[in-house]
Amino acid sequence: MNEQNSNDTPPPNDAAPATDPAAAAPATSTPATVKAPRSQRGAVRRPALILTAVVVITVGIGAFLYWMLVSSNYEDTDDAYVGGRVVSITPQTTGTVVAIGADETDTVSAGQMLIRLDPADAHIDLLQREAQLAQAVRETRALYSNNDVLQANVSLREAELERAKDDLQRRNSVRESGAVSDEEIRHAELSVSTAKAALASAREQLLSNRSFTSGTTVAAHPNVLAAAARVRESYLAMRRNEIVAPINGQIARRNVQVGQRVSPGTSLLALVPMENLWVDANFKEVQLENIRIGQPVKVIADVYGKHAEYHGRVIGVGAGTGSAFALLPAQNATGNWIKVVQRVPVRIALDPKELHDHPLRVGLSIRATVDVRDRSGAVVSAHNDASPDNQTNVFDSGEKEADALVARIIASNGAGGSVPANVAAGTPSYPQGSTARSPAAAAGNPASVANASVVNASVAARPVTALPVASTGAVSAAR
Repeated sequence: MNEQNSNDTPPPNDAAPATDPAAAAPATSTPATVKAPRSQRGAVRRPALILTAVVVITVGIGAFLYWMLVSSNYEDTDDAYVGGRVVSITPQTTGTVVAIGADETDTVSAGQMLIRLDPADAHIDLLQREAQLAQAVRETRALYSNNDVLQANVSLREAELERAKDDLQRRNSVRESGAVSDEEIRHAELSVSTAKAALASAREQLLSNRSFTSGTTVAAHPNVLAAAARVRESYLAMRRNEIVAPINGQIARRNVQVGQRVSPGTSLLALVPMENLWVDANFKEVQLENIRIGQPVKVIADVYGKHAEYHGRVIGVGAGTGSAFALLPAQNATGNWIKVVQRVPVRIALDPKELHDHPLRVGLSIRATVDVRDRSGAVVSAHNDASPDNQTNVFDSGEKEADALVARIIASNGAGGSVPANVAAGTPSYPQGSTARSPAAAAGNPASVANASVVNASVAARPVTALPVASTGAVSAAR
């Protein structure tokens, strides 16, 4: 049994040869396989790093050159919007709207009727003032006539005084002979005193009346001028019942309806002159260093994209940042302070021809790029010439027509000159341009026909008299 156990137990030296050669091979070959790939990867990375460095340096140099040659010569922003004037149309007198001659989005011309108010009350007031002027002219003429009457009265009193003196002298010459009594002489002396007093009174009346007429004429008399001023006031109030467009533009924000009672200061319409728009570009404060007045600007509107490019110029830089003129300006002296880059509005004028070819609207988004290479312009803008939208002459004719009406009334009440046919017939004097017309025809919009008031059609249809321009000085000279 012991021999069998010893024969079954393997010898110690036989365990090593029993090991698998394949399992031992990787342990002896692992160091050789790791060192070889590291050297190969190092050889491959070195050219790649050099190439990357060359590319980065090249891109950096290119970016620097682009900034030096291109980007530094331009300042751009997309915080820009189209701006324009918004003219608020308000009445100058109180009245009821009887017709509207233009609707929202309509384009109107300067002088075109926009709104007509009921002229009945103003017409009655004008007739009263015309009558008062006519009465003032006749009363003034009576003052001038009284000068002649009072002068004749002075001559009469002078003659009576001379006669009383002669009577007293005759009686004194025969007084010594006893032909006349002392009582008769006393009566003659009293007659002389009475005649002197009457002459003095007549002269004072003449001087008093001449104080109202000296150094002036009927047409230039203060009473006539005061009455004429009231006529002009009523005439202008009558004329202002027709509200006209002060400038060319497009109607926006209509806030009035037919039959509405309006008063001075009430906003009825808004009028925007579409031919004189500009761009307000809000540049950052760090972008203003090289911006000058007169520099060219390339403008692109989002509404047209790159299909339409506008060319403008800088005409002004704002006097302060947007936050400085805000309704609630920032209070940086209180609480925690965080610096925020401020923006300043820069106004850019657009080419009128390009604006006509591609119309813009107020408030549209814009991208503006300013060419700042020419820095010879001023930093602060000087006074710009007034644009056509800053003045109007559509109201100039009202005063001339009122002067013509005053001159006609003065002439027809005794100051000379022919009386116009409409005055002799009693036709009301309506302001020029108040002839009834279709509001739709005036506005070019058939939909505006509904704005006309049928109830007041007879008032608006009264005839219009074109008054010639006359001067009160010519009437004065005629006298």
